[in-house]
Amino acid sequence: MTRGAAPVASPVTVTLRGLKLTDFRNYASLSLTFSAPLIALTGPNGAGKTNCLEAISLLTPGRGLRRAPYEALNRAGAQAGWAIAVDLARDGEVVRIGTGLQATAENRERGRRIRIDGANANAENLLEYLRVLWLTPAMDNLFTGPAGDRRRFLDRLVLAVDPGHGRRVGDLEKLLASRNRLLDENGGRALLDAIETQLAEKALAVAIARTETIGLLTDRMAAQGADGAGFPLATLALAGDFEARYLGGPAGRGEDAYRDALAQARPRDRAARRTLEGPHRSDLAVVFADKAMPAAQSSTGEQKALLIGLLLAHAGLVAQLSGMTPILLLDEIAAHLDADRRDALFTRLRHLGCQAIMTGTEKALFADIGGDWQHFHVQSGEISPA
Repeated sequence: MTRGAAPVASPVTVTLRGLKLTDFRNYASLSLTFSAPLIALTGPNGAGKTNCLEAISLLTPGRGLRRAPYEALNRAGAQAGWAIAVDLARDGEVVRIGTGLQATAENRERGRRIRIDGANANAENLLEYLRVLWLTPAMDNLFTGPAGDRRRFLDRLVLAVDPGHGRRVGDLEKLLASRNRLLDENGGRALLDAIETQLAEKALAVAIARTETIGLLTDRMAAQGADGAGFPLATLALAGDFEARYLGGPAGRGEDAYRDALAQARPRDRAARRTLEGPHRSDLAVVFADKAMPAAQSSTGEQKALLIGLLLAHAGLVAQLSGMTPILLLDEIAAHLDADRRDALFTRLRHLGCQAIMTGTEKALFADIGGDWQHFHVQSGEISPA
């Protein structure tokens, strides 16, 4: 991935045609057929709307939009684990993707199983067929919550345009854990030298990937103004001592400098029992551009609009760089939007050409959606066309 990457002339249109769940959350068995770009699931709180979105979010690397342990996804009382299967259409070609977990200790240790058209696959293989993006009410506190939440959010943005980023971040976390353990156990210098050499390489790679994605996203938002009526423009930056010290110089020099800094910081980090400098401590700084105000200081409504605008801009960037339209999961998306912003949202979704699956408590929230859409009613673990 490089800054200014060439756009794809015509991204492949990716849509879900069918969804089947077995013993997943509150669904003993579910089979749905989708036939529209915009889909709304409505029903009372606790009926299972978000559970349906969570199942779809597991069609990408990671633990889905709730980040729940895989064994926690089993329906209460179920004995055979859970399963998800979808029919995915890519410009007319249909692919069958399945994932699930058998209720045995062995499979819990190995993680979930993934199959694509009947063949075993791994989580990274999923990114060859679809990209899934989501927005949930739990993310409403993104700008005011801990920095770790914003790092995870940013890393999901990067992963959607750079499939290797998940492995990169995973390797970084393992190397940090190994270094911390060696420091705690007073490990030898040679072992620490070897770990820190690898750690410096991964740390710079993670930081560079994050920086490039932020740059591409910032360029896209600036080029299209406010990203659709009703959604303000945000400016993004990585905030942290690590980026200021080790990025921007000649290739390789930042890596060498960070490796040397890690060696010098061993006494300090041993006392702290953790590595105190690195990209694992960076933050994503978001500013409401029109007011030059940090997002954390903006009103609740402004923060919601900034987050939606950011997601929509990212969806366009994903289509541009990956060559496929992403699938959007928008949980309770319209609940706190006025009529003008709901209309702006629906208009922008149609312009993007992405399939979007939205939830809400009332059908009235989607009354002005217009065009081709599907409405399903959710009630106590059952979903039916409405």
